Amino acid sequence: MLSFWEKQTFSAYDYAVVGSGIVGLSTAISIKEKQPNASVVVFESGLLPTGASTKNAGFACFGSITELLEDIKVLGKEQALTLVMERYLGLIKLRERLGDANLDYHNHGGYELIREQELYCIDEIETINDLLKDVFDEKPFEEDKSLVKTFGFNDQVVKSLIYSRYEGQIDTGKMMKSLINMAQKLEIRILTGASVSKIEENSKDVDILVADQTYGHVKFKAGSVAICTNAFTKKLITDIDLNPGRGIVLVTKPIENLKFKGVFHCEKGYYYFRNYGDRVIFGGGRNLDYEAETTTSFDINTDIKKELLRRLDEIILPKTPYEVDYLWAGIMAFGQNKQPVLKQHSDRIYLGVRLGGMGVAIGSRMGEKLAEMMI
Repeated sequence: MLSFWEKQTFSAYDYAVVGSGIVGLSTAISIKEKQPNASVVVFESGLLPTGASTKNAGFACFGSITELLEDIKVLGKEQALTLVMERYLGLIKLRERLGDANLDYHNHGGYELIREQELYCIDEIETINDLLKDVFDEKPFEEDKSLVKTFGFNDQVVKSLIYSRYEGQIDTGKMMKSLINMAQKLEIRILTGASVSKIEENSKDVDILVADQTYGHVKFKAGSVAICTNAFTKKLITDIDLNPGRGIVLVTKPIENLKFKGVFHCEKGYYYFRNYGDRVIFGGGRNLDYEAETTTSFDINTDIKKELLRRLDEIILPKTPYEVDYLWAGIMAFGQNKQPVLKQHSDRIYLGVRLGGMGVAIGSRMGEKLAEMMI
């Protein structure tokens, strides 16, 4: 059992956050910014943040033309506009909180690769620009066909590019390091290797059971709890519209005379790539096998890996030699629509999950809103 000292000093908090990804740390930081004297603890099941926060490709984006047109079709113009607004404001919040230098932020712009079957999007550029006129100071999208050859893409496949001036890129590792540093400066306690197995709410507080090799379980208490576990939420909350979605990402070794800079989207955002210095970071392909990729396993789908390599060979880097240096999988969370889940689940338990692959963009603002709900 815990000692008197352990129980007195480490087991009870005003607020607890489960999950130390972007949303979890942003929630904890926002709580301390609003209530400096509050005690806050963050539980992280892994040694490092486990799901997608340290495994994404580092896109500071808000949605490509094909994605936004699909959102309008499914959600309607008003909700699609709200999604873009939340993503853009979230990116502003992230940059203001941490600073561009700490994010290694670069505004090289974003581009969507337009194939023959997506040429219809060109005619929709002004419609989308008009929809977003109250979000951005300038028109966010414009066509630039000339860059297809400049960037070295296969012009037999890529017929044009749509440029997005407000998109950028970050170093995901530096972002998470900066969030952790900020949390620690605010005296937020971060417990890693702390897998929460059960949450039990009572009239006065919430019991949080954490698996422990020595004791089996250790019980913590908090006045209220934020669950920010995204793809892994169903381990704690079963009655939620949420499914995991695995995404594969690879990084090449440095490529001599790499012709492009920026973030790039293909096929409604299902494929995405960018430069990182002279390397290429490339991910996606979940749409090739939705069933297999609806998983929390970090294994690599070899069929999707083959397709990513084929696209590098034939479309992105044709006739350019390269070698793959890193390959990994991250786990995102999706629902029946793209709206994130941000709500009070019960009297003392709150949810900030289902980010739909847009955690970098919406995580900071989502954490801020979650903190406001809890206080």
